Amino acid sequence: MEACLIVTYRCNARCCMCNTWQHPTEKEKEFPPSLINRIPGNLNFINITGGEPFLRDDLEAIITAALQKTKRLVVSTNGYLTESIVNIAKKFGNKIGIRISIEGLPAANDELRGIKNGFDHGLRTLLILRDMGIRDIGFGITVSDRNAKDMIDLYRLAAAIGVEFATAVTHNSFYFHKADNYFVDQGMVAGEFEKISYELLKTNRPKNWFRAYFNMGLANKVKGGDRPLPCEAGTDVFFLDPHGNILPCNGSDAPLIMGNLHEQSFDEIWQGQHAVKIRNHIKNCTKQCWMIGSAAPAMKKRIWVPGWWVARNKLRMMRYKDDGCRLDQVGR
Repeated sequence: MEACLIVTYRCNARCCMCNTWQHPTEKEKEFPPSLINRIPGNLNFINITGGEPFLRDDLEAIITAALQKTKRLVVSTNGYLTESIVNIAKKFGNKIGIRISIEGLPAANDELRGIKNGFDHGLRTLLILRDMGIRDIGFGITVSDRNAKDMIDLYRLAAAIGVEFATAVTHNSFYFHKADNYFVDQGMVAGEFEKISYELLKTNRPKNWFRAYFNMGLANKVKGGDRPLPCEAGTDVFFLDPHGNILPCNGSDAPLIMGNLHEQSFDEIWQGQHAVKIRNHIKNCTKQCWMIGSAAPAMKKRIWVPGWWVARNKLRMMRYKDDGCRLDQVGR
């Protein structure tokens, strides 16, 4: 099982595609690090996110507690608070990973993030972490019409400096406080994801091959298709919000609260009748989200589906070499 810990809704950015910053949590009401002791252990992965996680003064204690619960931990950040990020990296070294959200090249990033010199801060932070020897680091981009054309350049920058590259598309949900994100030119945006998928599949890294499948899923999402794999949010993954609520995901229109860790044990929440009702609701959900939080567990659970896609398209690519063969679509 995997988990996402949303440690705050406070944020120092003013993103166009996310209004979380307009609805900050009160610092005093955010869950204490000790609450993490109540989540299950032996998790495969924990993502710590926000808001901006590095606005929490006690993030070190949160990470310390979370590391006892998981095999791998990654903190997502906009990279602006360089000193705080570097201090955490010095403390934990390669026990943690860090993903810095950069929404394209400088002009697009700073416009979309609403934070002056955000690209410069993010890139500088990433380079410092790389020079420190932190291995699990990289960019993350949330793609819209405004920055889709920057995606391939940002991917090549990440490859050139030897860091990871993660992708997402704009979504509408309670978490983002948005209902008006949409794509004007679906064909163009989907085409950019297909380019990235092709580039990823050309590499010699199996991890990139499966990222190619994920990105083709994003192309499918942009075009309005059904998600290629069933969503089992609330079964294979859970979210903990700043108030201590356990949720199946962050993609629903309204928060689907399964229970609160301040009031119940995790097992009571997870095995309770209300959780069963929410899982049944998810089975009938029509949102067709394709976010890494729910897509990655689904891909791992049904590894033969992306595996067969990878094998089929990799063989075709080897046959046609650089003739620009088209990749199979995913989803419907």
